[in-house]
Amino acid sequence: MAMARAFRLRNSLSSSPLLHDTAIRSLLLNVGCNSWLYCQLSSTISFHSSAKFDLTDLTQPHLWYPNARKKKRNVFLHMGPTNSGKTYHALKRLEASSSGLYCGPLRLLAWEVARRLNKAKVPCNLITGQERDEIDGAKHTSLTVEMADVSGEYQCAVIDEIQMLGCKTRGYAFTRALLGICSDELHVCGDPASVPLIQRILEVTDDVVQVQYYERLSPLVPLNVPLESFANVKKGDCIVTFSRQDIYKLKKKIEAGGKHLCSVVYGSLPPETRTKQATLFNDERSEMDVLVASDAIGMGLNLNISRIIFSTMKKFDGESTRNLTVPEIKQIAGRAGRYGSKFPVGEVMCLNGSDLPLLHSSLNAASPVLERAGLFPTFDLLSLYSRMHSTKDFHPVLEKFLAKAKLSSDYFISDCEEMLKIAVVVDELPLALYDKYLFCLSPVDMNDDISAQGLIQFAESFSRKGLVQLQEIFTPGTLQVPKTQNQLKELESIHKVLDLYVWLSFRMEESFPDREVAASQKSMCSLLIEEFLERSGGYRPFRKGQPTPQWLQKKYQKREMQKYFPEINVESD
Repeated sequence: MAMARAFRLRNSLSSSPLLHDTAIRSLLLNVGCNSWLYCQLSSTISFHSSAKFDLTDLTQPHLWYPNARKKKRNVFLHMGPTNSGKTYHALKRLEASSSGLYCGPLRLLAWEVARRLNKAKVPCNLITGQERDEIDGAKHTSLTVEMADVSGEYQCAVIDEIQMLGCKTRGYAFTRALLGICSDELHVCGDPASVPLIQRILEVTDDVVQVQYYERLSPLVPLNVPLESFANVKKGDCIVTFSRQDIYKLKKKIEAGGKHLCSVVYGSLPPETRTKQATLFNDERSEMDVLVASDAIGMGLNLNISRIIFSTMKKFDGESTRNLTVPEIKQIAGRAGRYGSKFPVGEVMCLNGSDLPLLHSSLNAASPVLERAGLFPTFDLLSLYSRMHSTKDFHPVLEKFLAKAKLSSDYFISDCEEMLKIAVVVDELPLALYDKYLFCLSPVDMNDDISAQGLIQFAESFSRKGLVQLQEIFTPGTLQVPKTQNQLKELESIHKVLDLYVWLSFRMEESFPDREVAASQKSMCSLLIEEFLERSGGYRPFRKGQPTPQWLQKKYQKREMQKYFPEINVESD
């Protein structure tokens, strides 16, 4: 655990959710609710002197967003497969608007749209959970969907990959954006399988809904023969598998043939590193002409792929190993043959012949129609519920509330297993309910020991002093290029802890004052991981004359160490 040394990490409610009017008045004064809940509760009191309000009634979530309900929105559904131009048309409308939002599922997509609009001379801010890049005079903002603004008013807004309404963990954020964004025009892009659900959800909002279907712009050809041998890999190929271990095994096998060098892309790589690896694969000057990747390529990266090759059609989803679903196969396969790229015709195939029937049947099948959208209670509701039961313990409040929640047939409660794991930890600490809520919302993987311990130590320090200084658990100057797969995994985990610190610093700025240091060290982690990827292949990623990541890493490390930690003696070259 050499890399981990950089971090010094230590390893009864009432059954009734109904409120009478006197209790409502008292709680409104004590909690200071947002306008939607205040209006709902106040109107209940006004019209019924003995009114009761069921806090666990979530059957009308469209009423949570009074700003959006004041406007008769024009909603345009841009629906089609990957590489059909649907998002392009929505973004052109956003670019022409006087003000607007782009809501994407990934930081990489938010970055790309912000870059595109700024390049088109449309000033655009970038806001994600971990970044704030504000441009003077900007009236457009590109952000991750969880950051969507439902309080302001815009001429135009775009929600990308709307089929993620059905995601068991993040679906609630897409539902919130769909129901809550207040804009004259709302452009929604995604899989046609989401259309009936969206139409049902918006029936009660008084919006005007129009649907535009798109066809794929470039051919996607499923091949009838398997690859069989990695000796048959060609320039522009992307081999898909579903674990870090398998990705590096396949990379080693392909490079052992002496014909190709491989970029890698998978979910736990830092976003900056994923972007760099994709750039190297796309760059004609680079020697990295084959990509080995997980389903992380399914969205968010523009890739010049000739053939998608499934090394397997099974993946472990956290609970069991299962066959890929029709939407998963289509999303991944569709990355081949991007319109306007050097490979305009895409091909898709399997490593093994036994997987071809599933591939062909899935590409010919329609994606299953989405039946329900994710939903999650607001903090206002949870806060009132906790006060009604006189407790500040977040775990029982959340657990009991969700057990009693009432939903319409169009919604499901998003999976909050990770939140409940964190709640068990923070309930042991003397924290306010809202602080517990923030920690529970934070982007932490509780199945990753280093990441989980980082959160625990941040929460403990915050509860004791109200101040979390990064140097209390992080030793600057100790990060190194990993030499083994285990060390690589540890460095990726350290990046997650630094990412978590930055996320918390944007929500509790005074208590987490070392954002710049954490961001700097995040960049360092990315550079060190890139150096590992370079060394593991025994090659230079660029041809002679191009600067190497090692050179950049040394220069960057010296500058950053001296900037933030002047007490450290950094030797000169």
